[in-house]
Amino acid sequence: MTSQIFSKVDFIEFTLKANVLRFGDFTTKAGRQSPYFFNTGLFTDGDAITKLGRFYAQAILNANVEFNMLYGPAYKGITLAASTAIAMSGFNRNVPFAFNRKEAKDHGEGGQTIGAPVSGKVLIIDDVISAGTSVRESIEVIESAGASPCGIVVSLDRQERGTGPESAIQQIQRDFALPVISLFCLDDLLDYLSDRPEMAENLSLVRRYREKYGAD
Repeated sequence: MTSQIFSKVDFIEFTLKANVLRFGDFTTKAGRQSPYFFNTGLFTDGDAITKLGRFYAQAILNANVEFNMLYGPAYKGITLAASTAIAMSGFNRNVPFAFNRKEAKDHGEGGQTIGAPVSGKVLIIDDVISAGTSVRESIEVIESAGASPCGIVVSLDRQERGTGPESAIQQIQRDFALPVISLFCLDDLLDYLSDRPEMAENLSLVRRYREKYGAD
């Protein structure tokens, strides 16, 4: 499969237009005051989800990662995995996908996951890794099914340290030796803002945040 054209600038502008990426004064889960906010849950119509899946598929194809299926952790990962699988089909690669239940079902078909049987090399599709809890739970589910996680794809790498000097993504890479593909990172956003004089104020605030909370 040949790689597809993927532009980080196009993706950033796509998220800005959809108001998924926005600037202002926001409080993060860690209690930090952030000058920007990013939430893929704000992609709420068919056109946006179609484009989002295409961006994910392009990034995956460009990364040349070997995988057999996609896995999306509930809840945001459900839409992401489904839309990415649809987009991959448009690139002539038909891949199965699955996602987990928040609570295991003990009746009907039962089980911990919905969708294709979790098997082979599994690529985890998520939005943003904050504390890494969702990814760790996903790895546990995948391995308990006898499959192997082979990588993680996220929209944004915040490049923000947690309780220590490392970011959540750096911790995941260290603990599990898995590649993490990000559609863009905070440094990409800084580069984008640097080329747009009309966004100088946002650039200053985001740069200051990166200097204060950025991972090594």
